[in-house]
Amino acid sequence: MKPVKNYIERAIEPILMEYLIPNKAILLIGARRVGKTELINHIATKVKGNPVMLYGESDETRDLLKEKTTANYKRLMGEESLLIIDEAQEVPDIGIKIKLMLDTIEGIKVIATGSSAFDLTNKMGEPLVGRKTTFHLHPFAQMEFSANENYLETKSKLKERLIFGSYPELEQIKSIHKKVDYLKEVVSSYLLKDILAFEGIKNREVILSLLRKIAFRVGSEISVEGLGNELGISKNTVDKYLELLSKVFIIHKVTGFSRNLDNEITKMNKWYFYDNGIRNALISNFNMPDLRDDIGALWENYLISERLKLLSYTRSYASHYFWRTHRKQEIDWVEEKDGQLFAHEIKWNTNKTPKPPSAWVKAYPKASFNVITPDNYLDFIII
Repeated sequence: MKPVKNYIERAIEPILMEYLIPNKAILLIGARRVGKTELINHIATKVKGNPVMLYGESDETRDLLKEKTTANYKRLMGEESLLIIDEAQEVPDIGIKIKLMLDTIEGIKVIATGSSAFDLTNKMGEPLVGRKTTFHLHPFAQMEFSANENYLETKSKLKERLIFGSYPELEQIKSIHKKVDYLKEVVSSYLLKDILAFEGIKNREVILSLLRKIAFRVGSEISVEGLGNELGISKNTVDKYLELLSKVFIIHKVTGFSRNLDNEITKMNKWYFYDNGIRNALISNFNMPDLRDDIGALWENYLISERLKLLSYTRSYASHYFWRTHRKQEIDWVEEKDGQLFAHEIKWNTNKTPKPPSAWVKAYPKASFNVITPDNYLDFIII
């Protein structure tokens, strides 16, 4: 295959190439429109031969894979060794079919992509235990942009990325109005597509209302019971929707950190968006940071999403939390790795540098403490 033009190399690509080994499968999951198809097309240009490319949403693909026999799949592969299936969750019994290929076709390598974690992992999970490695593709990360731009360019684009996020197609759109139109279209046509196909869920407006309420409360602890009361649905239904929204990579949960001190809060969680642009599209606010009263929440959401990308792509297994006491002492982001605690307070305004909360210092004297601001944020989100 020919190389993809104007391609920004994804940070996860070298890792995928490392795990592309005979008789094993790679499962690449991520939200719709984050660049999974472009990534696998690029990988296809870097391997020997001509990989067999299939698209799960195609009737032709489903027909080709329908006959579950080794002979059928060997005919499909011919002399090639790499099979790539995009949107693999659309193929019935896909996990069983890939398992048969891996078990009976010597040297075959498989990459399967999907936008729906609860669907794809369920269909892949049990049949492919021990045969697959799962990776998450995010919207573009600053660590990926930084490979193609200098420090001044990065700083000049910060405010725009706070507002419009980092979906790959936005890089080709220069007009502000067209960027807004693109994000509104993603929310309207793609954002809930997988959820609405799951178990016949039809409450689109209720789910959108839930997302908007979370968008307005980024950085704050959220009561699930309170959300249910506001939306007129049960606490269990809210929990179900939050789980589904996290499994299609729209939002993610951050829990409270505690070592069982009496004054630490752990019952409620915070919820953040994987992408600022989606968050802003949901609340229809694309004003620049200087014109916003939610810049603190916007900055916090951006840095946490970028930090998650860094941890994911560097295969770092640090656990992460927020920390708060009943006396309202708090820290935005706490990581725990190899028995060490790393506390980070996130501030947009650099006029005043906060000190670590006294209760935190007393309880965890060996923990580090840093304040992340627009002056030093790149140290927090790139290698």
